[in-house]
Amino acid sequence: MKPILLGLALLLAAGAQQAGGPQQQYRSAIVIFDRAAGTSRVLYTADTIFEAPNWSHDGKYLLVNSGGNLMRLPVEGASPVPEKIDLGAAYRCNNDHGFTRDGKMLAFSATLPPARASQVFQATAEGKDVRLMTPVATASYFHGWSPDSKWLAFVGQRNGVFELYRVAAAGGAEQRLTSHGGYDDGPDYSPDGKWIYFNSNRSGGWDIWRIPPDGAGADDAKAERMTSDELEDWFPHVSPDGKWIVFLSFPKGTENHNGKMAGVQLRIIPTPGKKATPAKIQVLTTIFGGQGTINVNSWSPDSKKFAFVTYEPK
Repeated sequence: MKPILLGLALLLAAGAQQAGGPQQQYRSAIVIFDRAAGTSRVLYTADTIFEAPNWSHDGKYLLVNSGGNLMRLPVEGASPVPEKIDLGAAYRCNNDHGFTRDGKMLAFSATLPPARASQVFQATAEGKDVRLMTPVATASYFHGWSPDSKWLAFVGQRNGVFELYRVAAAGGAEQRLTSHGGYDDGPDYSPDGKWIYFNSNRSGGWDIWRIPPDGAGADDAKAERMTSDELEDWFPHVSPDGKWIVFLSFPKGTENHNGKMAGVQLRIIPTPGKKATPAKIQVLTTIFGGQGTINVNSWSPDSKKFAFVTYEPK
């Protein structure tokens, strides 16, 4: 596979930001990776931060966020231009959003004053008829729709701990899915609806895990571990055909995904069957990435490609 280095030596030389200094600024490149060919093309570049591409149901555009806004970015054309989605209020959207498999509905995470924490909202694919789904004062971040569009999976901070929850698209009380007491994040359904894949530090380092869609059971006994090497794995996303899981891997010892750094890898494994057996991990590319690279599912509808974002310090 061809790595996308994007001036990696220069990026490494940029070094870590000094504590208390000015906030680091970044350029963004939205990239489309062809899985079979092992090649990439840069779709769009910007002098500001863009994050978290979702592919639309019809394959014609990517949904991305930038500056607190959700935007559509056409996949074809020599010079695509992002188009803002009008949500009808002052939502400050973050990098957790996505469509139902039929393309009719949209979920997104955002802050909306006077609330101070991120909450999960549901709307039509055009951004109309927005509904609040998680009216809890502490943070909630959407990550995946169930294949039948009946459930929204999200990570919620409750009592100071991040664990997995779901809420019915029709509304109602949230349902807790994990209770181990570690830090769980990034829940994404398999296309057949039989599993929710996620990342967790419950084993000491960050690894990819899965649970049944109705939860991990007592003491999370039904949770199954997918990866176990020294890298720190985040945000597993299953291809629509159910054959592959792509995920983000940070260097050993990286505590969380909140920054952007050199040496981040996009890796892939075959989707396991009924039993979680060890699988050979393949490195697709090494980038300057992190928060915003693939927070949410970014596979194309035909499972041949996926989109991601790389960054370059300014």
